[in-house]
Amino acid sequence: MNELANEFHIPSRLNATTPIELQGFERDDVKLMVLNRETGKCEHTRFKKLPDLLHEGDVLVLNNSRTLPASLKGKQGKQNVEVRLSRKRGKDTWDVLILGDFHQAGEPIEFPQGVTGRVKGEGSERPLVQLKFNRSGSELIDFIFKNGEPIRYEYIDDPWPLEYYQNVYGSIPGSVEMASAGRAFTWRLLRELREKGVDIVFIQLHAGLSYYGNDRWPHPRNHPEDYHVSSEAVNAILRAKNRGKRVIAVGTTVVRTLETVMTEFGHLKPSEGVTRLYLSGDTPLQIVDGLITGLHEPEASHLDLLKAFISEGKLKSAYQTALMKNYKWHEFGDMNLIL
Repeated sequence: MNELANEFHIPSRLNATTPIELQGFERDDVKLMVLNRETGKCEHTRFKKLPDLLHEGDVLVLNNSRTLPASLKGKQGKQNVEVRLSRKRGKDTWDVLILGDFHQAGEPIEFPQGVTGRVKGEGSERPLVQLKFNRSGSELIDFIFKNGEPIRYEYIDDPWPLEYYQNVYGSIPGSVEMASAGRAFTWRLLRELREKGVDIVFIQLHAGLSYYGNDRWPHPRNHPEDYHVSSEAVNAILRAKNRGKRVIAVGTTVVRTLETVMTEFGHLKPSEGVTRLYLSGDTPLQIVDGLITGLHEPEASHLDLLKAFISEGKLKSAYQTALMKNYKWHEFGDMNLIL
């Protein structure tokens, strides 16, 4: 898969650095590339035209996890450090990425308001570590919301407020990065989809860090994420399947969640747990028929998962088309619908 990733270079001018609503538009005014899984044919429209592309009885599955301001600034001795949360391990412990000139395992990291954290062991994979705070539960979450900032990668110039890193329907705090495939939805668009007869349901997957810096990405097998699938979502999906309608996932987090349940239980059922599922072109999709996703840096796991929907050759051609047509990339960028 790295061969495909190595073929793409995203020009800096195509990095979406500013939320589209700050440019005088609505979130659903971003461009949409519609990609046919079987033929590889690309069509180009706007995301607000999504109701024209879906059918009555199709079910759209969204991730309602809400984004935390998961970047915490602290000090270890006289050194400044940044702690990026990745996954909650317990009431007072998180897997984190520590960034800074220096950090020492035995020394506490001091945050505002008397909050401290100590490294207690390795995280799910390097370079993550487990950090135990001297606060827990709702008190720790309150501290994070009051003192944290959204995680901002190097292609974003300005420190945008947390609201720009939220999907309009996000309701359950837990993701350290926005489940960005849903960012282009507006309440108006959701209403239009429902009026057309598209069923809209929600699952949860609390997304962990997608990038560790210095060209390091998590490997999905070592990247556990917590999920929850409700009976309401299960019933809607099974109803659509029984009627020969399509199940369309909004984001790779939704694909990973639903396919995890199918893999673990052999059928779709209400469930919750931790997924380590790694999806690739060698993985037959068992429940999901289509995907709405953003255009992201072509790192291995994201492209590998897309290969579960479409062949590598067709995917390569579509990415080249997106580059030629000046699609914007990353969480504030344009969208791709694979059907």
